[in-house]
Amino acid sequence: MSTSDWVWTTIFTLSCLLIIYHHVGYPLLLKLYLKYRTRKIKKGNERKFGFNHSDYFRPSITVIVPAYNEEQWIAQKIRNLAMIDYPRDKLRVEIYCDGCTDETVNIAQQTIQEATCADTLFIIHDCKQNRGKVAVINDAMKSVETDLTTFSDVSAITSIDALLIAERHFENPDVGVVNGQYVLYESGSAGEKKYWEYQCDMKFAEAKMATAIGAHGAFYIFRTALFTPLGTSMINDDFIIPMEIVSRGYDAVYDNNVIATEMEPTDLSDDFSRRLRISAGNMQQALFLGKLFHPRFRRVAFAFFSGKGLRLLTPYLMLAAFISSLMMIHNPLFFGMVLAQVLVYGVGVCCWLIPATNKIKTFQLIHYVLMGHFANLIGGLKYLVNRCRA
Repeated sequence: MSTSDWVWTTIFTLSCLLIIYHHVGYPLLLKLYLKYRTRKIKKGNERKFGFNHSDYFRPSITVIVPAYNEEQWIAQKIRNLAMIDYPRDKLRVEIYCDGCTDETVNIAQQTIQEATCADTLFIIHDCKQNRGKVAVINDAMKSVETDLTTFSDVSAITSIDALLIAERHFENPDVGVVNGQYVLYESGSAGEKKYWEYQCDMKFAEAKMATAIGAHGAFYIFRTALFTPLGTSMINDDFIIPMEIVSRGYDAVYDNNVIATEMEPTDLSDDFSRRLRISAGNMQQALFLGKLFHPRFRRVAFAFFSGKGLRLLTPYLMLAAFISSLMMIHNPLFFGMVLAQVLVYGVGVCCWLIPATNKIKTFQLIHYVLMGHFANLIGGLKYLVNRCRA
């Protein structure tokens, strides 16, 4: 075997091993870890909306809900928050309507007048100019004086005991963030459903082994004093805020008893654009939080690299595997590898060109995963190009 053959073989082997490790090996390792190592999770007590002596010692909480043109969901969100089981003298809800051009503000103002909302302190901020979510978050946090802060999306319905369960974790002074389980009420496809089930399992396992990696905007809660203002160009704020806290030595907990259900169905026609934005954010957060890859963060660094780091690298590893196998196509083994890759990518292209083929669940899952990696590639490269031009 020539030197060039050795080089191409090495590139192919390493690329495939890292891809397999990210998709199969790392999840299996987390599963084995969970099997032999468990950590007791404290649950909220049976308060049942009645006064409890423990209420005197519970931390105060501000729930912040950024909203832009959410007339379809805002009333439902307000009623959901009004039903949250938590001492009313320790809870306030602030809804920031960010330059809405629809009826969001009017509906919000009308809804908080309902009898079910009377006991909860709701504050509606009618911001006349649309500034974007990051600007809203930075502005909102300037006036928060409670012990804890919760961010929650308008279209997500939170379990009524979410705050009771979450606040118990903060009895541990090392805990800085608590994340909830993200559930889709109605998935856009079977592939999307499987993907989010996989992500929830991964987050739960990572939190057990090291720390929860990132959060979801549907619901997460953190110590107010640990908030650091976001840069105006930040994309995935719900990842940056928790991981900045983790980088300062605090733990991020994932509690699957805290449930946030996404009510808004995924618009598949806009799904790729959404994934491009998220992928650009993934590249940004990897660069911004690059310090978390350092070995001094031990398990956090291991989880961050195995999960987020390799997810970002996977499309490039897939390209490396395909190109290197093409360069070795004269070898029967690599000829078979090329055919296998062409077959898989062909399924993805077929599902894209002929939507009817998505009815086959296996094809749909392959298509969803491949589109995610393609978006990761394009979104990441676009971010790097724009960053260089700036």
